[in-house]
Amino acid sequence: MVLPVFVVTGASKGIGRALALELAHAGHCVYALARASKELDSIGSQLGEITAGSVSVECDLSNPTSIKDAAEVIIKRTDFIGGVVHNAGAIGPVKPMAGATTDAWSHNIQVNLIGVQDLTQRLYSLLGRTDRTRITVLSSGASQRPIASWSAYCVSKAGLDMWSRCLAEEGKSIQISSVSVAPGVVDTGMQLEIRSAPAEDFPSLQSFIDLHENGDLAKSETVAKQLLGLVTSHTMEQSGQRFDVREL
Repeated sequence: MVLPVFVVTGASKGIGRALALELAHAGHCVYALARASKELDSIGSQLGEITAGSVSVECDLSNPTSIKDAAEVIIKRTDFIGGVVHNAGAIGPVKPMAGATTDAWSHNIQVNLIGVQDLTQRLYSLLGRTDRTRITVLSSGASQRPIASWSAYCVSKAGLDMWSRCLAEEGKSIQISSVSVAPGVVDTGMQLEIRSAPAEDFPSLQSFIDLHENGDLAKSETVAKQLLGLVTSHTMEQSGQRFDVREL
């Protein structure tokens, strides 16, 4: 039995990398998308050794041309995608709303929301219809509560939750399902970026430093294992719902 192809964004590091490996070990061919880096090259090599056809594909969600080029690579290599995991994301600007530049705000919304729509739309001809495509978006607790100095991130993740619900609504008749899931507080590069913010810009800085120092951050590999079942097997009845990985 040939398992469906999966596309995973932000796959060079953290949760994306760990989940891409979990999918490959489960037998799925994986297209691992991320910005160009040595880490992206290495995950492509690792995945290719696990499942035939798995590759890394350069894709910068802040750049529409890069999104277009990545979609074209995938379209040339396969005629159906059984799952997409929108994991890539940006936290910045970590700055009060009055001081955050429009460019920084726009970059966040582009990466976390507009890029997700752009990539999905470009791959739409490979999704659903005769077989099921499962879309999973990585949300955040910040999508449901305001956090000072995270305005762009909070807004973009709230928008992403609604994007998932809209896709679920439109996908009912064409075998496309979509769920969003909050992964909890995970030890990733994003957490390091948060802890590196100037104290004067981020009132909650110390609480994130404490999480790290107290060993309260989950490991990416642990979260990926918790996510795998939802990513590969969520039902049409679950489509449109939001989950928390700690409750899976």
